[in-house]
Amino acid sequence: MPGLVALPPVAPPARRPLSIALPRRRRILAALPCRCRCGRRHLLGASSAAALLPLIAPPSRAAPHIDPDVMLERVHPSRPDWYEEFYATALDKGMKSYEAEIAGYKAKLFSQLTATRKNILELGVGTGPNFKYYANGDWVNVVGVDPNRHMEDYARAAAVSAGLPPSNFMFKRGVAEALPAEDNSMDVVIGTLVLCSVSNTDMALREINRVLKPGGLYLFIEHVAAPDGTILRFVQGALDPLQQFVADGCHLTRKTGENIRDVGFSSLSLDSVRLSNAYIISPHVYGVACK
Repeated sequence: MPGLVALPPVAPPARRPLSIALPRRRRILAALPCRCRCGRRHLLGASSAAALLPLIAPPSRAAPHIDPDVMLERVHPSRPDWYEEFYATALDKGMKSYEAEIAGYKAKLFSQLTATRKNILELGVGTGPNFKYYANGDWVNVVGVDPNRHMEDYARAAAVSAGLPPSNFMFKRGVAEALPAEDNSMDVVIGTLVLCSVSNTDMALREINRVLKPGGLYLFIEHVAAPDGTILRFVQGALDPLQQFVADGCHLTRKTGENIRDVGFSSLSLDSVRLSNAYIISPHVYGVACK
C-alpha cells in the first residue's frame, strides 16, 4: 500500500538461560552475604528450600505417644496363663500382713481425696487393695491398669466390696510406660508398689504427668533402696536379681523418691517410713505430687 514502509520482522525475546531463572527464594539466598570462608554461601545457594527447612525451623522435640498395646507387648509380653493366674492368687493371699501394717499410712494418704476428683486411674491396680480407701460411692470413676489379665476378677470383687458400682470401674491391660488414657484426662493417678517393677521409671513418671489434668494429684507409696553403706542395702543388692526373677520384675535398689522429685511436678509432699514385717522392702516413701 502506498505510503507504508515495510518493517523487518521482530524476533521473539531471547529466552533466559535456565541458570539465571532461579526461583525467587534461591536468588535471595544466593545474594545473602557470608562473612565466613568455609564455603557455606555456596552450600546455601545450591540447596533447595526443602533442604533448608531444618535450618530455618528446628524440628519439634515432642516425642510421639507410643501405642499402649505396642508398649505392653514390648516391656511386659504375656506370660504363660498358669503363671499369671498363680501370681494373682499369691498376691491376693500373701499381702495381708503387709496391708495390715501399711493401712494407717494409706488412710492418711487417701484422706486427701475429695468428691470433686471423679476420674481416677490406678496404676498397677493388682487385686484392688486400695479401693476401700477411696472408692466408697458412685461419685468416682476408676480405670484400673495392670498387665496381668487375671487381676481383673480380684479387682472387680474388691471394687464391689468397697461400694463402687460395677459400671464405674474399667479394667485395662497396660503398663506405666504407655498409659491407656488421654492427655490431661485424670483428676488423680494412684500407684502403690508399682514403680519398683516398671521397665523405665522415668518414662512411667512422664506418663503419669501426661494423663493428669493441670492441678491433678499423683498419690504413691513405693519401697526404695536402703541408705548406701548399710547392711540392708548390701543385702538388697545381693538379692536384687533373685527378687526380679520371683517377683515379676520387682527391683529392691531403686531410688524412686528421687525419680519422683526430678520429674517436674509443681509441688511434692514426700515422707518416708520403715515397716517391721517387710524387712527386705522396709524403706518406703509415700506422698502426693501435684501437676
